[in-house]
Amino acid sequence: MSSKELYRKVVRWADLPTEHVREGVRRSGYITDDVMLVMNYVEPGMALNPHVHDDFDQLAYIVSGRANYYIDGVAHELTAGSMLLVPAGSPHYIEPLEEPCLNLDIFVPPRDDLMHLDAQHKTIEYAPGAGEAS
Repeated sequence: MSSKELYRKVVRWADLPTEHVREGVRRSGYITDDVMLVMNYVEPGMALNPHVHDDFDQLAYIVSGRANYYIDGVAHELTAGSMLLVPAGSPHYIEPLEEPCLNLDIFVPPRDDLMHLDAQHKTIEYAPGAGEAS
């Protein structure tokens, strides 16, 4: 969806389609021409998934819960309201602790391999924003 189509449109995470990734992991996305936000719903005991992005940095923000976020084998404890920059080329993964965790990942530019998340929400009726003309 182009950025211009989203201007002044209120979007709620709860209204976006959720994709089942694997047991204990779901995600939904909000994508404009220039940025991608991916909300990850992760649960303790999920299969961990160390991986690398060679071409872009990733900003991980913890919305709720507590997790260890590993970068280059080093654990960083994150709680609600904390964030961590994952540099391109660094192996990383998240391990939720005690309770489910909401992890918002931010990618600039949007990731090609997750563009299908954009297609999933093209048919949603968004609420008009406060400044939009009727």
